[in-house]
Amino acid sequence: MPEPRILHLNTEPTWRGGEQQVLYLLDGLAARGLPSEIIAQPGKPMAERAAKSGHVVHERTMHGEIDLPAALYIRRRILAGEINFVHAHTSHAHSLGAVAVRLTPAARRPKMIVARRVDFSIYRRSFFGLNGLKYRHGVDHYVTVSEAIRQVLISDGLPPEWITCVHSGIDLARIDDAPEETAKLRAELDVPDGHKLIGNVAALAGHKGQRYLIEAIPTILAQEPEVTFVIVGDGELKEELLAQADTLGVAERIRFTGFRTDVPSLLKAFDIFVMPSHMEGLGTSVLDALAARLPVVGTEAGGMPEILIEGETGLVCPIKDGPAIAKNVLRLLADPELAARLAVAGRARVEKMFSTDSMVEGTLAVYRRLLAEPA
Repeated sequence: MPEPRILHLNTEPTWRGGEQQVLYLLDGLAARGLPSEIIAQPGKPMAERAAKSGHVVHERTMHGEIDLPAALYIRRRILAGEINFVHAHTSHAHSLGAVAVRLTPAARRPKMIVARRVDFSIYRRSFFGLNGLKYRHGVDHYVTVSEAIRQVLISDGLPPEWITCVHSGIDLARIDDAPEETAKLRAELDVPDGHKLIGNVAALAGHKGQRYLIEAIPTILAQEPEVTFVIVGDGELKEELLAQADTLGVAERIRFTGFRTDVPSLLKAFDIFVMPSHMEGLGTSVLDALAARLPVVGTEAGGMPEILIEGETGLVCPIKDGPAIAKNVLRLLADPELAARLAVAGRARVEKMFSTDSMVEGTLAVYRRLLAEPA
């Protein structure tokens, strides 16, 4: 059986959790003697970081889902590299890759795999139901980052045998080896002595739910006044969140840091991590927090309950429920023994189920299984 020769596609111009997973996959495959190639937007973080890691990067501007010149370029890379897998990591890459694969002569046609990282229906943004065609034709297999997403695709009518769940993984060494700079960071963030620091790390986007964490803050402060909050990340909702904090009278208790490159060190400075998303494919920020041995308050969104087992590895709230977030944060503040127990169990769960090695091996198993199938 031939070895997988993979061409990855990523059209995202920014750097988020999905792009980190792609880089982990590229690194893991290369470490196993299976170098692959990636097409990414020129001058953007995905291209830059993959190149810095020594991978073969083809920089090509890709405009949306209907970009025939880009699809033809992908086809040329398929033929030049004798590729037997195209692995699309974004929705636009899915469309472009499927067209490129269809335009490739049948004798040289690679398998088409699509990564699915979001937990909403394929019909949510479908134009006259055309997404049904997109998802049912031109794709050989889907890899989802959580079982919750797999079930969404099955509910949307895709055959179960077309879909494999491979949980996202994190690099534990990235957390463990990060400098311990708690005193320095607390001073930088102007955290008063004796205050607990409660944090969130995520893009400032609607589905990440920071508004529900901010909604919870007045209740938390009413019972535990010696607490400071930090929200790490940037995005389109920044001004709206600032305005909400001001309206609720808690703006001076929240530090909005913007995008940071020292997140592992920041996590080590937190006392509690909160992830208030109401849509979440899995939640790699939660994995990072657990790896940093933090107690976590999360929600029932998407695949997050596959990480956070209520009362065992974290505390889980209903989605869009600020009062529930406040209740669980106060529970952790009042019960340090519970917080410590959850932190230890959470770290153990990440080590066992959510490492980069398990993610790479799971993905590689999908490649090899598809190679063994008849054309």
